[in-house]
Amino acid sequence: MSTGAMSLATPSTLVGLLWPSRDDARFAALRAIVLMVAGSALLTISAKVQVPLPYVPMTMQTMVVLLIGASYGLRLGGATVALYLAEGAMGMPVFANTPPMAAGISYFFSPTGGFLFGFLAAALVMGFMAERGWDRSLGRVIVMMTIGHAVIFAVGLSWLSAIMPFAKAWTVGAAPFIAATLVKTALAAALMQAAWTVTRRKNASR
Repeated sequence: MSTGAMSLATPSTLVGLLWPSRDDARFAALRAIVLMVAGSALLTISAKVQVPLPYVPMTMQTMVVLLIGASYGLRLGGATVALYLAEGAMGMPVFANTPPMAAGISYFFSPTGGFLFGFLAAALVMGFMAERGWDRSLGRVIVMMTIGHAVIFAVGLSWLSAIMPFAKAWTVGAAPFIAATLVKTALAAALMQAAWTVTRRKNASR
C-alpha cells in the first residue's frame, strides 16, 4: 500500500537505513513527523549559534541544511526544510536575528531571505545526490557538500544582487563566509563519513 507519508521514506539514505520505514501508513506518517520536527528544531538551534555580521549573520545552518538533505533524502529533507521555513513564515522565532527582528512573511524579503530559499534548494540537491550514493565515499561527499554550499550562495547572492549592487552583495553576502564555509564543508563531509562508518559496522555485526 502506497501513501504520501511512506513516499517520504528513502531506504537508500543514512536515516532510511538507521530507522527504516514500514509498510504501515500510521508508522510511516509518525516517523516522517518525528524526523521533520527534529530536523526543524536542529535548524532553529543552529540559527541561534551565530557570529553577528551586517546584513547576513554567520551561523551553522548551512552545514545542518546539507546534513539534513544528505541524511534524509530528497523528499524528507526537502519537507523538513520546508517545515522550518513555514514555521518562520507563521511568525515563530526560528530564524537568525528573530528576535530582535520579527519573523513572518516579511522576513523573507530581508537581505537574508534569498539564503533561506537557498536552504531548500540545497536540501533537495543534497537529497537527490545522496539517494544516488554520493554520500558514501569521502571524495564524493566533499564534492557533494561543496555543491550544496554553492547552491546556497548562488540563490542568496542572486537575491542580494536584486536589492544592492553585485559588488556589495559579494562583499557582505559571500566574502566574509568563505573561510568558515570551507571549514563547514570539511566538517559536514567528516560527519557523514563517520556516520556511514558506524552504520556499516553496525550492519556488519548483525
